[in-house]
Amino acid sequence: MSKSFAAKEVASHKSVEEGLWIIIDNEVYDVTKFIDEHPGGPKILKRVAGKDASKQFWKYHGDNVLTKYKPKLCIGAVQADAKL
Repeated sequence: MSKSFAAKEVASHKSVEEGLWIIIDNEVYDVTKFIDEHPGGPKILKRVAGKDASKQFWKYHGDNVLTKYKPKLCIGAVQADAKL
């Protein structure tokens, strides 16, 4: 994970056509291809796409979820001076 993204770039990825990106703890995840696998359904991922979803994520998930999916879905980090 060496790529960094400006918050504006993450915010532009909020639809299936543009890609669904979310931020969890300053890391950027591309969940576009994961929406059909998400146990909570695609609606919630679409709702938080392009945003920092840390609060919502930790409300319903434990560390084990990030451990499992981070290698597959994490594409980089939010630039330190450009957090949402």
